[in-house]
Amino acid sequence: SEDLSPRGYAVAPTEREQRELLESVDAALLKRLEEPKSYFELIWAKTLEAVDDVFFPAGDLDTSGVKEKVVVLGSGWGAQAFVSSLNADKYEAVIVSPRNFFLFTPMLAGASVGTVEYRSITQPIREANPAVDYLEATCTDVNPEAKRITCQSVACEGSVCDIQTFDVDYDHLIVSVGATTNSFGVAGVSEHCHFLKQIEDAARIRRNVVNCFERANVPELTDDQRKAILTFVVIGAGPTGVEFCAELCDFLEEDAPKYYPHLMKHVRVKLIEAADKVLMAFDAQLQQEAIQTLTQRNSRLGNSDATDPFLEIRLQAGVNEVQASEIKLSDGSSIPYGLSVWAAGNGPIPLTLDLTNRIPEQESRQQAARGRLVVDPWLRVLGAPGIWAIGDCSFVESSPCVATAQVAAQQGAFLGRMFSRNYDLDSALPRRAGEKFGLVQQLSFGESADVLEPFQFLNLGILAYIGDSKALAQIQLDENVLKSTGTAGFALWRSVYLSKQVSWRNRVLVFIDWLKTRAFGRDMTRI
Repeated sequence: SEDLSPRGYAVAPTEREQRELLESVDAALLKRLEEPKSYFELIWAKTLEAVDDVFFPAGDLDTSGVKEKVVVLGSGWGAQAFVSSLNADKYEAVIVSPRNFFLFTPMLAGASVGTVEYRSITQPIREANPAVDYLEATCTDVNPEAKRITCQSVACEGSVCDIQTFDVDYDHLIVSVGATTNSFGVAGVSEHCHFLKQIEDAARIRRNVVNCFERANVPELTDDQRKAILTFVVIGAGPTGVEFCAELCDFLEEDAPKYYPHLMKHVRVKLIEAADKVLMAFDAQLQQEAIQTLTQRNSRLGNSDATDPFLEIRLQAGVNEVQASEIKLSDGSSIPYGLSVWAAGNGPIPLTLDLTNRIPEQESRQQAARGRLVVDPWLRVLGAPGIWAIGDCSFVESSPCVATAQVAAQQGAFLGRMFSRNYDLDSALPRRAGEKFGLVQQLSFGESADVLEPFQFLNLGILAYIGDSKALAQIQLDENVLKSTGTAGFALWRSVYLSKQVSWRNRVLVFIDWLKTRAFGRDMTRI
């Protein structure tokens, strides 16, 4: 490591001079550590980490008998990855979450129409690490000064609910609570729109899609009434909105005609987006491919009328208000509808907002963070020692990342390794404490050999299902972009989603669901 002894002093340096020298050295080292790596350098680093995970899963154990307490808030992508990577023998670890399972959120769109079943894309969070305890509760308050959280557990039996409030102390708090749906202040969204964040959302959409057909099948309705009931509106043309629209169209083309052939002429799907593009993160060519694939169903379903197509994509169309049976747009027009899904963006949850308001270092940075917890390159919450944040509720000030499952999972795994592999978590730059351990440390040399490198996101690509057994795939290799569409993109999409399941149980169940859907169609039972 670099020689930090002062040079040029006539007498021994004071404590302040030593501290200033150390800070200047750390600042210079941090600047070098934060330099972006190339795609292939990141691939090499991730490969070494993967080998370490298999052959060197943990550092030296603390034999003092006193274990620090690690509390994890949430059970999503970041929390699951952190807990899976954590050496729980070194800590007293506990998860606090109202949901006792991990949910594979990218497949919620498929679950909402029956392409896959709900339990196929969930896994008990206790299985992520059997040595970690779990408390089914919601964290309602965090006290950074006392290092204590307040939790609320709600147990209901019938119409009677028992609410218990309790406190949990911590030495390290991992905040991985995700985000909520952002309504952007549009009136009526919370009351009349469906969201697509949780299993309950997918189940509600699945029931109500079928309910729309049953309502429209009631005698003595006019054609205009049936058309309004069978109009499905998706607001937001990002990945969630486009994938749900694609899955819905698959259902409407492949399954609904078996049971409601006389109603299909009334069915309409509207995809509404305030911006001038769909799938903003994708290349322009892939955006056009998505629009073309979605709209080509119009001719196949016998409704190629350009003035009133089966599927309409309306760009640069903002939503002013959502009423019980009508959506009012910014251009003055309105859309009567039977079911609406709001997929227009994310917003912070109340717990995250409360933390940003009570920590001075957070308040001054919220113009960029927008309600998220600002963290340093090692994911430590600024102004709150002992608190770490990962996933959609965090904002890395030095290198902001998009809010995706991929980012949250990589941050969780990074933090889990950091806690498990002999690093001093309290130092300004997390330095190795003890002997070198694992390939990552053994192959590190020079002045940065004893310092954990900051988190850097490895973009493994973005995927989007666009319906009709077609998908988009885009991989950014430094300045080069690899693209795949159509059937090849669909094969890649399914392969990646199958491999990214967190257990072999999930992989088998999802694969069987796909086979069942292909052979027998989607289950339309409204339970």
